[in-house]
Amino acid sequence: MPEPGVVRAAAASAAAGCVVAGTAAVTVAVVAGPGPGLTGYVSEAGVTDSAYAGAYRIGVFALAAALLLLAVALPAALRTAAALLTGGAAGTVLSGAVTCTAGCPLPPFQAATVADLVHGGASVAATAAVVFAMLALALSPAAGRRLRRISGIGAALSLPLSAAIALAMLTVGRGSVVGVLERVLLAIAAAWGLTTAAALGLTRR
Repeated sequence: MPEPGVVRAAAASAAAGCVVAGTAAVTVAVVAGPGPGLTGYVSEAGVTDSAYAGAYRIGVFALAAALLLLAVALPAALRTAAALLTGGAAGTVLSGAVTCTAGCPLPPFQAATVADLVHGGASVAATAAVVFAMLALALSPAAGRRLRRISGIGAALSLPLSAAIALAMLTVGRGSVVGVLERVLLAIAAAWGLTTAAALGLTRR
């Protein structure tokens, strides 16, 4: 039976691959798809009438796998962060499985369907879980200096961005402000996931 360190190193390497593949697939769907560009949500690339909806879902599921693999790659002492990443993976899977309608409408400015609310809620919950996982790792002495530094930078960038997105969604709704901020936050999360996977893999070796 493989040693835990070997399993964690393999999980970290697989997580890095899933982050790269998932980010690439989602980026292609967002850039090449018929979405509204920077004025809309990333999720709009996954609506059913988009020719790139399949690529979008594959990318989302790959990113969910990356979060789950990162949870496996973490040392046993970092249970809180692992649980948050596992929850983030579950939310990401639900977000990819339940498609929003055109425009991904959300309250308080738009009338939303049940699917829109489920999709939006799952996406918000998944992103929040990842940001809180960064914070948990940054504050945990068991994470080690390198992982704490990476997660500290990620949390320092992600927390104010998350607050700004939440405020913008409640005050101005869908538009270029939310669209740009959302993409920046997701890019930070992807960079954090890739850097964390690399750090965990190097540590295990």
